[in-house]
Amino acid sequence: MSAVPEEKKKSGWYRDLGKMFGAGQSSGRQLGILGALVVIIIFFQIATGGLTLDPTNLINLVNQNAYVLILAIGMVMVIIAGHIDLSVGSIAAFVGIMVATSMASWHFPPAVAILLGLALGAVIGAWQGMWVAYVGVPAFIVTLAGMLIFRGANQFFGNSTTVVVPQSFTFIGGGFIRDFGPNTNYSNGTLLLGLIVAIVIIVQEWRSRRTQTTMGSQKAPLWVSIVKLAILEALVVYATLLFAGGRLGTSFPISGIILGILVLAYSFVTRRTTFGRHIYAVGGNWRAAELSGVKIRRINFFVMMNMSILASVAGMIGVARAGASGPGDGVGWELDAIAAVFIGGAAVAGGIGTIVGSIVGGLVIAVLNNGLQLLGVTIDRVQIIKGLVLLIAVGIDVYSKKQGRPSLIGLMTRNRRASEAAAGLEAPAVEPAENSAEASSRPKSTTPN
Repeated sequence: MSAVPEEKKKSGWYRDLGKMFGAGQSSGRQLGILGALVVIIIFFQIATGGLTLDPTNLINLVNQNAYVLILAIGMVMVIIAGHIDLSVGSIAAFVGIMVATSMASWHFPPAVAILLGLALGAVIGAWQGMWVAYVGVPAFIVTLAGMLIFRGANQFFGNSTTVVVPQSFTFIGGGFIRDFGPNTNYSNGTLLLGLIVAIVIIVQEWRSRRTQTTMGSQKAPLWVSIVKLAILEALVVYATLLFAGGRLGTSFPISGIILGILVLAYSFVTRRTTFGRHIYAVGGNWRAAELSGVKIRRINFFVMMNMSILASVAGMIGVARAGASGPGDGVGWELDAIAAVFIGGAAVAGGIGTIVGSIVGGLVIAVLNNGLQLLGVTIDRVQIIKGLVLLIAVGIDVYSKKQGRPSLIGLMTRNRRASEAAAGLEAPAVEPAENSAEASSRPKSTTPN
């Protein structure tokens, strides 16, 4: 027997284990970020004497950070396409004050007010997308102007005062899954949600293996899937019991459910559709993408408009949680969203990033904020620590490139297109950003056609 088969035999279990959460790009990066998140949670759990994973604290953690995580979903798509959006906090504040005013002064029902907020977000996004995609003004300048315009509009239309929203509207930002059934000392609604998630995970793994078998593509051994399911199901059960075991009247937040739906929807769009692949293509190498037939202007227009729509959702959830809209809403939200995306593994040059990675990056910031506050660290030191975490996260990747080694992010994510092509997807023939000589010098927003 040759040495090569023997070597494969010895290391086979390790390679198989590496396939546990998928092969290639997204799995490696997300596992690394998840590992960092787990370490941070364990540290604060010990340092705070168990307060970090207290059910009440976890419920508050989701409620307090849902808006940032929603913004991160849109922001990662903007950054993947090679742009940046500085206006999301101001847009959220402007939409928030208009929605609050429509209910308080114009007596709109909450459902109509929500539709108004979404429509405003779409119009604002179309306005900014037009300047970026069709006029060719860099997104940095367009959204910097938008940050000033819509912050001023918030104060103009709201007269720099606080507008209280009706109790029925606060449900989307501060409400919980309603309880029902017999008394189990847990929230039965949250227990049901956990059961649904557990079943979906099993069905998804079964469908994935069946698809791989049908297509004849390489798949992990059955034992790897069993170990993976055991880990995920254990986490789901543990999290379900924590959220269901909070104080009376609380359970899993409605804002968390909205966030979960958005994560699933946008993960599908970015990973499983041709349109989503085109977003990566534009950010990776827009010239090659254009030659491949990608409608670059359409992609740029969409990511900017989509970001504003999600900003309006975040703004309404923020207002609903606070119970009122005021001139200070949305301040610094764009910075938290951008930090979440880069901590979550997105590349500065564009073309790399995932929805799930950005959510995990946002959770890193959320747990840091929460844990440091529980330890009594003052806000100035919290800001310093958050800044250092962001700087280190991006600096490690940049340093790796300068040393002539592959980008850590690119190395861990290089097989994304191959794995998705095996699932029957079409991707344009473009070069990834980290391998393109043009990537670092190309214009981000002044793209042709």
